[in-house]
Amino acid sequence: MSSGLTKLINNAVPGVAKLHPYLPGKPVDELARELGLDPKDIVKLASNENPLGPSKAVLTAIEAELSELTRYPDGNGFELKSALSEHFALTAEQITLGNGSNDVLDLIARTFLQSGTNAVFSQYAFAVYPISTQAVGADLNIVPARDYAHNLDAMAAAINAQTRVVFLANPNNPTGTMFDVAEFKSFMSKVPEDVVVVLDEAYSEYVSDENYPDGIELLPLYPNLIVTRTFSKAYGLASLRVGWAASAPEIADLLNRVRQPFNVDSLALAAAKAALQDEEYLAASKELNSKGMAQIIQALEARGLGYIPSKGNFITVDFARETSEINQSFLKQGVILRPVANYGMPNHLRVSIGTQEENQRFIDVLNEMELDG
Repeated sequence: MSSGLTKLINNAVPGVAKLHPYLPGKPVDELARELGLDPKDIVKLASNENPLGPSKAVLTAIEAELSELTRYPDGNGFELKSALSEHFALTAEQITLGNGSNDVLDLIARTFLQSGTNAVFSQYAFAVYPISTQAVGADLNIVPARDYAHNLDAMAAAINAQTRVVFLANPNNPTGTMFDVAEFKSFMSKVPEDVVVVLDEAYSEYVSDENYPDGIELLPLYPNLIVTRTFSKAYGLASLRVGWAASAPEIADLLNRVRQPFNVDSLALAAAKAALQDEEYLAASKELNSKGMAQIIQALEARGLGYIPSKGNFITVDFARETSEINQSFLKQGVILRPVANYGMPNHLRVSIGTQEENQRFIDVLNEMELDG
């Protein structure tokens, strides 16, 4: 590397040099190329995607937009915001749209964090939190988890004069753990009013627990709360990248000032509106997930494998030893799982819930494995 390039690299935001890029689940085509497998024979259970495929309503909405591909999308997302407002009893002024909820999380970091400040989040929390925080030069304030879950009391105690944002994922990815409404309200009572609390509810649609704290319903109680959600999971639009946040209008105004124009494209806007209104598809997604979760848990318990009880559309399995060879064995059989060593969990693999047939494929490969030693 030349001296000039070295100086250029050294001029980057200090936190960026310390970043580890986000590691997505391995694509089907990539595994097919690597191992010479037929893509049709590969099962991907790595990225918490909806195995149902897009709904007919979504495909119809996309088709209707195809003739307008030469036009920029509505930069304000009026139609989708209106649909979200009606569905969740919000105002359009409370909503910020993003290119996936990751985009919204990044907007929050860019708006409220800078050098000399910090963000609080849990050990084993979503990998985007440290990436977004370090990218703007802020510090990481990571709180040890309790039984792989958020320790909300410890997180409240970790907030200091330099804290500007707290990231909470409920349910959490990659562990699937959940805190209840009483725990959340107790936590919020300890948070200073000038600290932003981000409640990341990417998997909320899968939760049936009556004690789950619905962030959108709680918004009126907490002016410093931002709730983020996504259409990538239960609504089945991962490829189109549509996320959103609900907050006080004053916070949404700030986020929309740094939001890139046209950050959600026309096809995604139309698809998300159609998906939101397709209650039958959402119900089918939840039912498939519930049955698939039970199917996989039964198989894990039959093999004597530990796992972290999950409220999401995935389950993280404890193989009681380092899993790189185990993961490779699954890959050779055309089953893609998600290693989570980058989260500090080298003995675990995360398994997304698929169709009954996809789940059975995972189970069959698992049952053929020798896991002792």
